[in-house]
Amino acid sequence: MSDQFIGVDVGGTKIATAALEAGELTESRIVDTEQGSQEALLEQLARAIETERSRRTKAVCIGMPSIIEFATGRVLASVNIPLHDIPLRAQLSERVGVPVYVENDAGCAALAEAFEGGRITCSHLVMLTIGTGVGGGWVLGGRLYRGPTTSAAEVGHTIVGRDLAEGDTAGGDPFPQEGSLERLSSGRALDRLAEAAASEYPTSHLGKARAEKGRVDGYDVVAGAQAGDEPARYCLRVLGERLGVGIANAINTFDPLEVVIGGGVSRAGDLLVEPARESALRHVVPGLVLHTVIRIALHGPRAGVLGAALLAAQEYAESTGSNLQDIVAGEAAT
Repeated sequence: MSDQFIGVDVGGTKIATAALEAGELTESRIVDTEQGSQEALLEQLARAIETERSRRTKAVCIGMPSIIEFATGRVLASVNIPLHDIPLRAQLSERVGVPVYVENDAGCAALAEAFEGGRITCSHLVMLTIGTGVGGGWVLGGRLYRGPTTSAAEVGHTIVGRDLAEGDTAGGDPFPQEGSLERLSSGRALDRLAEAAASEYPTSHLGKARAEKGRVDGYDVVAGAQAGDEPARYCLRVLGERLGVGIANAINTFDPLEVVIGGGVSRAGDLLVEPARESALRHVVPGLVLHTVIRIALHGPRAGVLGAALLAAQEYAESTGSNLQDIVAGEAAT
């Protein structure tokens, strides 16, 4: 029977858990994220793993919107979940009885998008995940780049819109800071755009949705835009143009072969990608973007959980001297 590797994708609102076995990822189990306390979320993660775990489980990886010390699996800090300065790998490995690795969620998603058939197929890839916040993951030279000590690619906290003409009078803002990519281009930013559009255009799709439900959010924007509602399309265009500035920064810095947009907001597809691409082209150094593809994640919102499972398999393969492709395909089980 094939070895099994569990991926857990932790977001600010949802947790998805799935298992990778014989090259196939099971359907995700999805629950609302426990935001009450660090202890409550830790207990929820343990239950999620134990629910998915079987006798064939060899390793687990948890992807989360946090700064991670990967070598120890310690969560140093988080923005949208209540985990801070906690040895998560050690605590959960002891609890569930198999190795548990901890990685930044966008790094997991980047790994999934660079993989095909158990091997890296895109050696230089930048991943931007647009969900509750904005995350990033870099695959450089065929390997996930983490930085020398912790979790690199905190692209959501790069500043793309602050006016410093009169000096940085707003310094010291809590994260996400004013002018950051996360403040301007996240799912929460889209929620704010939706509310403003609903107020300005009460007879639009967004205006009617708020009148019916009392509020609107990014889900209503995507639904309305896909139905042809112009205020909803405008919201996505604004978000996409802001995102494009962040994409341009990534291209100017890394000259990747692919820039991949994932996360929940990515379900908007071309309605998000086209304004992002147009904006990126306006801000990229001429000549750099000639070989860069800007696209939606192939695995959609499942990229994070798939990448986490792949990383668990990758770490297991390295620790046992096994062939990763054989493990992923289910050909190396004992």
